[in-house]
Amino acid sequence: MRMIKLGHALLGLNQDHLRAHSHCAQNRAELRSSSQCGCFYCLAIFPPTDVTEWVGGEDTALCAKCGIDSVIGSASGYPITVEFLQRMHDYWF
Repeated sequence: MRMIKLGHALLGLNQDHLRAHSHCAQNRAELRSSSQCGCFYCLAIFPPTDVTEWVGGEDTALCAKCGIDSVIGSASGYPITVEFLQRMHDYWF
């Protein structure tokens, strides 16, 4: 595990990528307040209104494009950009 984290640190990952992960669960209310959201699995960026499937008591969004529960919204305070989502993907997947 330590080697993996070291490798990711060399890619320029910082604590934001770790903290942002908590926003992909139980995120229905946060997505309602977001102007856009993104999936850090498939890197799609889309409006939160595109989300139609929810899990975890209907509070965790599934990606409108790939169906994975790796969606964060702009109301999280983290950038919804391909670059940021890619860096999250590199760490978490």
